[in-house]
Amino acid sequence: MPFAMASCNLWQIIFPLIGVLTSIARASSIVLQGGTIIAFDEATSSLNVLRCGSLHIVNDRIHAIYDESQSATLQADTQFINVTNHIISPGFIDTHRHGWQTAFKTIGSNTSLPEYFHRFGEFPSEGKLDSEDVYIGQLAGLLEAINAGVTTTLDHAHGIWGDDTADAGLNASIDSGARVFYGHTIHQLDNGYTIENQVAKLKSYVAMDLSNTSVEIGLAYDGWVTSPADATAKVVDAAKTTNLSVITTHFLGGPWKYGNSPAVMHSLDLLNRTIPFVFSHGSFMDVADVSLLRSTNQYLSITPESEYQYGHSNVNSQLILDQACIGVDTHFTFSTDIVTQVRIWLQEVRNRLYNQALLPKWHAGATNPMSANQAFLLGTRNGGLALHRDDIGIIKVGAKADIVVYDGMTPGMLGWVDPVAAVIMHSNVGDVRHVLVDGKFVKRDGKLTIEDYPGIQQRFLKSARKIQQVYKDFPYAVLEGSYNDITLYEDPTQADVLRGDGTGYGVKHL
Repeated sequence: MPFAMASCNLWQIIFPLIGVLTSIARASSIVLQGGTIIAFDEATSSLNVLRCGSLHIVNDRIHAIYDESQSATLQADTQFINVTNHIISPGFIDTHRHGWQTAFKTIGSNTSLPEYFHRFGEFPSEGKLDSEDVYIGQLAGLLEAINAGVTTTLDHAHGIWGDDTADAGLNASIDSGARVFYGHTIHQLDNGYTIENQVAKLKSYVAMDLSNTSVEIGLAYDGWVTSPADATAKVVDAAKTTNLSVITTHFLGGPWKYGNSPAVMHSLDLLNRTIPFVFSHGSFMDVADVSLLRSTNQYLSITPESEYQYGHSNVNSQLILDQACIGVDTHFTFSTDIVTQVRIWLQEVRNRLYNQALLPKWHAGATNPMSANQAFLLGTRNGGLALHRDDIGIIKVGAKADIVVYDGMTPGMLGWVDPVAAVIMHSNVGDVRHVLVDGKFVKRDGKLTIEDYPGIQQRFLKSARKIQQVYKDFPYAVLEGSYNDITLYEDPTQADVLRGDGTGYGVKHL
């Protein structure tokens, strides 16, 4: 049918004439009309803002981007969505998460990294969660991410202690409707689930037909340095001979072990390949690591809130932003949305670049060292590049239709002019009005579209309350003496927010 690209001012007149078409549940053709589009200009590698624009989605792809002066002929069942005064953004990409841990929410608010390893990590959690807990925790966690505008997640799925829990995490990922790179974790377990079993499971997943889903299979492994050589050899062989979508690992170094550096991966011939390799954290990354990331085009996932919460930090990560992306990590402890993570990291990088170069000389910064545009790219475009995908985290013709629409009329957004600054500096999860993955609404008009979300809520709460009681009864480890046979435990200076006696630290309200 003929269709004139209405201007923002004319939309309210034209919309009632075609509004009957919006009653269609889902067509293969959708037009988001009248909004401000944060597109990407590949010629200049920069964001390109189109005001009063329309985004045409056909099936799972962006078919066309129109300005108000253009017209087009569209199929009769096209859905028209009025997004006047709203902002159309590419979906945000989380390049490091452990989705199964959702049930731990609020019981680890003051956790340090050593306490996490003893209490909430993959090994102490074995036997405390069953396949139902993993499934519903993974599903609830991914829906939480979708609700916040995160359309793609690289899941370091280490809540795996057998075929049943592995299947549970994968099935929940499929059922969520999110784009998930499911990093099937292989790790040394004492329960009889061998490395051979886990490699076989990985290969069975890769052989599955997932073409009708938004899920792809990857490998997560942390034992490159610490596991027995024969075990690692089996994993390396699987990594080289299996058609994986991504490989990921924790890389910390220093007192934390996890010395899975780019140099180690390069020595195993795992970087100069077509498979993307994402390193999480890079706490003690050095110049050689940075050089290898650039020369092999592999990426570091920075998880700001996690790295400050747990204390493993990111000492040099501001020096590798051209090969960096953003992750959340343990979403049960803090924010689940990527916008919050990039906002924290933006201000941290600004602080470092001011302090390191200028303030020691008592010089005043004439310009700001990092922009909202750069932060936006870290949370969107760079995430896609980290996964070697030029069709996600970006709005361009031919890209995947993974889209977030921000309501520009909420109290926190009202008055915006720069859409990028509005999203990065002012938005919150409540401003996310619509989310699409593969051209399908997974959140519409502020509500998740998954079938029977109230039932999912109740199913999750049943699991969560059971697990939370288990952890109330689980005694805390005494952390003193030697840590990892590398260094010593030591309590940091505790903050004091009270005048006089006491510090205000208080107790957990569980």
